[in-house]
Amino acid sequence: MYNAKGRYALMAVFAIAGLVCLYYQQYQLAAIAGFLLAFVLWSHFKHSSILLASKYFKNGDYERARRLLSEVPNADRLARNRRGYYEFMQGNIALKSEDYAAAETHFQIASRFPLGGKNDKAFVLIHLANLALRRKDKARSKAYVEKAKELAVTAKAQDIISKIEKEVNSL
Repeated sequence: MYNAKGRYALMAVFAIAGLVCLYYQQYQLAAIAGFLLAFVLWSHFKHSSILLASKYFKNGDYERARRLLSEVPNADRLARNRRGYYEFMQGNIALKSEDYAAAETHFQIASRFPLGGKNDKAFVLIHLANLALRRKDKARSKAYVEKAKELAVTAKAQDIISKIEKEVNSL
């Protein structure tokens, strides 16, 4: 759970340790340092700062979460189980800044990746239904609501779905 600067510092420490071990002909220790350097580098591309950003996101510090999410070098390289959270948080942050087109794009991508559970996926579909409702796209909104109904587990999600359904039917 490091940000990019922390991972870069760790990579530098492991690289220096590996070089020092090579200088003193400690090849086993140099190999371990190289392995740890490779692991941190792999972690940088596959997991990035997603866990740290989710911590701030859950606490309501959206600006800090946005900054941590902007450290992701390439979202397409993220691990499958991290990409859904990345897109979900980006979509919610876009909603907070009232950038509805970006929010819809992020939620569309998030709907294709695994999230925590059925209820989390239902909230992604609820957001998509709400965005479609905002554009007065009755057919899309209805489709998202039907799919969200299948996945909704909590009473809160079901309540939101019923409210959106009433609004869709009044269009």
